[in-house]
Amino acid sequence: MNFTFEALGIDSKDALVVFAGEKLALSNSAKDIDTATNGALSKAAKTAQFEGKHGSMLMMLAPNGIDASRVLLVGTGEAKNLTTLTLNNLGAAIIAKLQTSGETTIHIAVDDIKGSDVPCGEAAARIAEGALLRNYRFDRYRTKESENKKPTVANITVATSSAKDAEKCFEVLSAVAEGVFLTRDLVSEPANILHPESFADRIKELSADGVDVEVLGEAEMAKLGMGSLLSVGQGSERESQLAIMRWNGGEKGDQPIAFVGKGVTFDTGGISIKPSAGMEQMKWDMGGAGTVVGLMKALAGRKAKVNVVAIVGLVENMPSGNATRPGDVVTSMSGQTIEVLNTDAEGRLVLADALWYCQDRFSPKFMIDLATLTGAIIVTLGNEHAGIFTDDDGIASGLSASGNVVGDKVWRLPLHEDYDKKINCDIADMANISSPPGAGSITAAQFLKRFTNDTPWCHMDIAGTVWSNKNLPLSEKGGTGFGVRLLNHFVEENYEG
Repeated sequence: MNFTFEALGIDSKDALVVFAGEKLALSNSAKDIDTATNGALSKAAKTAQFEGKHGSMLMMLAPNGIDASRVLLVGTGEAKNLTTLTLNNLGAAIIAKLQTSGETTIHIAVDDIKGSDVPCGEAAARIAEGALLRNYRFDRYRTKESENKKPTVANITVATSSAKDAEKCFEVLSAVAEGVFLTRDLVSEPANILHPESFADRIKELSADGVDVEVLGEAEMAKLGMGSLLSVGQGSERESQLAIMRWNGGEKGDQPIAFVGKGVTFDTGGISIKPSAGMEQMKWDMGGAGTVVGLMKALAGRKAKVNVVAIVGLVENMPSGNATRPGDVVTSMSGQTIEVLNTDAEGRLVLADALWYCQDRFSPKFMIDLATLTGAIIVTLGNEHAGIFTDDDGIASGLSASGNVVGDKVWRLPLHEDYDKKINCDIADMANISSPPGAGSITAAQFLKRFTNDTPWCHMDIAGTVWSNKNLPLSEKGGTGFGVRLLNHFVEENYEG
């Protein structure tokens, strides 16, 4: 989709989009249309009881008096309530309404919104950002689709009094959106296409964006003593991989920040096999790694002024004669031993070695790991929030604030030694699940904490948020790209000069 920004005006033969606030407070562009159509717009609004509430819409087809093929009047609600996120949602709602309308070009007139804290140029860019995010579709494997379901919109012109400011702002926002799209692509790919080796190949493509990429195979990980990670993939014919990405946008020698992702490209549960119903969804059990990779593309794309390290462990968890058995004991890179009581609690085994490797090699300021780690987090928080676990109040508050700004919401859950005791066991240093059962998400986080070596750290359980079975404001059902914009904002607000 192509976006252009130009001066305000309604001289267009294409679909025209204009706005109205509460109590049918027409924008200047909407007033111009109303005048040109001899009051038809305001009359239609009153007839339809359109009052300008946020997200409400009114469509006029082939209106007399102007050349536009149609006019879409969109409600903004009260100006004081407009934020970058609600502006995103307006842009997304516009494209969702017109995406398959047969229109090829949309002209959106964004007048100055008196009473809003968002400057006009940024407001226009945020509306465009929302349209861009919502326009994404993963349809590469569809060979038959009716014409009336195919997207037709290819161009969006955004008219504003601050076109240059809008264009400059959108340049950054669109770079971040490319990271979101990469994450959605990765999460959506079937496991016969995206497996550890092909995932690593996709990561290597980030070199074109200026990201330094290094990939370790099983032999190299074995030399490092990564028995925990390797135990997960040993039942698969696919070789496990560890991908290391570095973006050096800060000052040379500055301590990096770090992100670590779980990349289980398919999770059968291993010998502790999952029920068959719904197992196809386990193609997105690599969602944590997908988010980390998308974040690196976003940071590199907008030339973030910070040094970042990202590490993802890529494995496939399959049952076979060579698979890890329940009751096996494995030795992690840290030297700590783990009794594998359940081979379906595999993500923490991958992250254990990835976290230890990260802090041992790079000594980062902090580490944030992302993983579709537990079903328990969905029981706790549903699909509305990701769970975060950390002893660092600054990281927790920063993530929460950024999540509220971009709409990727998080909720902090506890860490405590009473939960940590639940993973102690008789035969090894720890078990990979708690006994007795309970507090599954918390005890999983406690397990990971044992591999951070006191480096400031946060665990983000995104099992309920990387995929949606319904359309969301900024995405169709499927991969959401959750976490990319959240972490990009978190980095930008807290770690860039």
